[in-house]
Amino acid sequence: MAEQFAQLTATLLAAPSVKDVLQRVLDAATVMVPAADVASFTLLDPDGGFHTPAETHDLATDLDVLQYRFREGPCVEAAIPGGPAVAVCPDLAGERRWPRWAPAAADLGVRSVIATALLPGAPTGGSVGALNVYSRVPGGLDKADRDVLLLLATHASLALATTDAVTRAELQAAHLHKAIESRDVIGQAKGIIMARRGVSAEDAFDVLRRTSQDLNVKLADVASTLATRHTEIDLPAR
Repeated sequence: MAEQFAQLTATLLAAPSVKDVLQRVLDAATVMVPAADVASFTLLDPDGGFHTPAETHDLATDLDVLQYRFREGPCVEAAIPGGPAVAVCPDLAGERRWPRWAPAAADLGVRSVIATALLPGAPTGGSVGALNVYSRVPGGLDKADRDVLLLLATHASLALATTDAVTRAELQAAHLHKAIESRDVIGQAKGIIMARRGVSAEDAFDVLRRTSQDLNVKLADVASTLATRHTEIDLPAR
């Protein structure tokens, strides 16, 4: 484990941008935490809102966005000033702390979660966000995983601590630009499926979502492939 962290440190020092640092930390999290299926970062905005600047899969973004919408959940709790250093749930089935988010997350196939607060930073005066790891396995994330994630969160915090307000704004703008691009290509892919199969927009999106999960490929990437190569490929039948 010590060797892995040494390699990660060297990798982060060579990263060209904060966005790249965050992505490399997430990649390390999915390797160093065996039960981690998807991971993401939550950052706290100056106006009190939240956004996800980096993730390993669209599922992680979906789980985060639901927390932002409901204003409840582990990443929301860990990200706010004065929140817990670690918010953890070994099994979301029956979890009562988050009455809206927990069942929604379970419906998406996630059963356990750890959200680790980033170190306090100047931009907010408190925690600037959280590192979130999700597992489809009940009880899949244990105390040893928490220790690893605390160290990974420290690496990410140090990277953010060297980032000025302009760079943070650019990071959020890049996230918004990516979201718009993803929305456009997903809309194109949905239109192709609707025309080809004669299904509703909701059913077309469900085809994309299930294909993304089955292939463990980001939904936007599945949509992009279909949009650019739709004459060559088809998606699995329902």
